[in-house]
Amino acid sequence: MRLFKRSRQLHGWLAVLMLAMLALAVAGCGNGSDNAAAAKSPQQGDLTLVIGAYSVAKDAMGEILPLFAADWKAKTGQSISFQQSYEASGTQARAIAGGFEADVTLLAMEGDVDKLVKAGLVDKTWRDRGQNGMVTRSVVALGTREGNPKNIHDFADLAKPGVKVLYPNPKTSGGAQWDINAIYGAGLKLSKEQKGEKDPAAAKAFLESVHANVESLDKSGRASMAAFEYGVGDVIVTYENELLARITKGVKYEVIIPKDTILIENPAAVVDKYADEHGTRQAAEALVNFLTTPQAQEVFAKYGFRPVDKRVYAEHKDRYPVPAGLFDINYLGGWDKVRSTLYSKRGIWYQVLAGIN
Repeated sequence: MRLFKRSRQLHGWLAVLMLAMLALAVAGCGNGSDNAAAAKSPQQGDLTLVIGAYSVAKDAMGEILPLFAADWKAKTGQSISFQQSYEASGTQARAIAGGFEADVTLLAMEGDVDKLVKAGLVDKTWRDRGQNGMVTRSVVALGTREGNPKNIHDFADLAKPGVKVLYPNPKTSGGAQWDINAIYGAGLKLSKEQKGEKDPAAAKAFLESVHANVESLDKSGRASMAAFEYGVGDVIVTYENELLARITKGVKYEVIIPKDTILIENPAAVVDKYADEHGTRQAAEALVNFLTTPQAQEVFAKYGFRPVDKRVYAEHKDRYPVPAGLFDINYLGGWDKVRSTLYSKRGIWYQVLAGIN
């Protein structure tokens, strides 16, 4: 394991303090206790839906769920209440697979939903809802301090001497996997420009050069953002929507969209086993469908997500420029290949982490 420049002990108490401060600044991102007590004093209703989502979706869902409740009431006459848990995507998926009985889940990537399919909790047809199962989009972006003092313009700049980088741990954070995918994919793009074909070895070296400047690996994207806003690091690799949402809160960020970066797609699904056991399937399916309506998509856009609804996206396209070298997960071979080549026990990411050439 790479030794970071700051001591683990110092980073430990700083992380606790930073997370506490972020909780005061934004609607918090949740912790492990959220799953055990996912429904703190829910309002009484004719029906209760349990939501298990990744932390980045929390603020938008705080506005969308009341809109859905009103829509459901108008259509069915039923009052509906919600029990909610927000965690890092990988943590949330493992919690649901381990027995947290969510009716509906929103996660950072389809691979986390696939884990629930393999666990027998989500039907394999989950992509039939929404836009191929997706309800929001974003891109991996770079956030720097006001004025961009380190003159960061692309992923390659993250490897410059003296540049301190933050991104979370892909073992716990789905967002971190998007970050690593983006950097590795940018390395593939660069190798193709230079050599005429994609070179995995060159892409790995590119990822290594960036990771050499990483200050710490936090549990989630929100934790990394808390650290950055406390003063740790020069640049953060994160979702574009996270940066835009923080800017609306008054936090000073410069948003850099790399020329070559990855399109993020975030899924939602009914957790079929639990919805059937709870008798909430109809409402759970209605909620997942509601997430792609123009009404809900406008809320997602407000919080910096790129809408999957074409009309809503068109209304906001000036806010969301398309990078010249934008690629999606298929450029890396799809999620199955990414999981086996990057994130397996002997995969590229773990070789980088362990310093194995």
